[in-house]
Amino acid sequence: MSAYGNAFYFNMNENSPIGVFDSGIGGLTVLRELLAELPDEDFIYFADSKNAPYGPRSVEEVTALSSRIVNFLVSKGCKIVVIACNTATAAAVYAMRKEFKVPIIGLEPAVKPACLKTRTRHVGVLATEGTFRGAHFKNTSDKYRKYVSLHLEIAKELVELAERGIFSGDEVDSIIEKYVAPLRQNNVDHIVLGCTHYPFFRPVIERVAGSGIKIIDSSEAIARRTKDILMTTNMMRTENPHRTVRLYSSDSPEKLSLIANAYLNEEVSIEGNVRL
Repeated sequence: MSAYGNAFYFNMNENSPIGVFDSGIGGLTVLRELLAELPDEDFIYFADSKNAPYGPRSVEEVTALSSRIVNFLVSKGCKIVVIACNTATAAAVYAMRKEFKVPIIGLEPAVKPACLKTRTRHVGVLATEGTFRGAHFKNTSDKYRKYVSLHLEIAKELVELAERGIFSGDEVDSIIEKYVAPLRQNNVDHIVLGCTHYPFFRPVIERVAGSGIKIIDSSEAIARRTKDILMTTNMMRTENPHRTVRLYSSDSPEKLSLIANAYLNEEVSIEGNVRL
């Protein structure tokens, strides 16, 4: 059990902040949904951009990094932690739930709703190799493989482009076409975005995929799940006229600040660099 987890849990109440982290800026797509769903909550976001991307890293590496980040967030008094990273969820969510007393919410690709809604019985999934290796994805996909064909693409270049702040242009179009073309050829009618970096590219993916293919991700569902846990544990804040959104990074915070201010439509405070 983490020392932070023991020391700070008992001081938490409904006014404590919500912690959110990702390997980089991708989790901002989840944070935006959380901000909309929970307008009275304070948030602390941690971007581990120094160690991004997580996808090619081993389970042991991602688990160790996740533990240090959750430790940091709990030390800041966070009452709940959202792992806004599919790869970190796949590698570390169970270990984090054992190590820390605060509720830990993880992500998983929205395979289930895509499988329930598909009419062609072909669903495409864009994700990192770490997500495809994880038990979350395997357990969910195995339930539907008898009825639905899943077509998987590891779109690792999109994470790298997002971390560079490049979300459109010829290079983006070319890379997305490379991954979407085989999905179109396999008659998919849904594409699941299995990485929190990918929704930054949603307009391009929708254009390249065409009107007959629906794009879905997990952000809204995770925001609702977070709200549900806060409500059922009596930890949801219901009045906060001056909420705060504090951002930390393991790398230079300037890029995070630039993208967050443009994407979130929310006043944020950049707290600076943190060495884990």
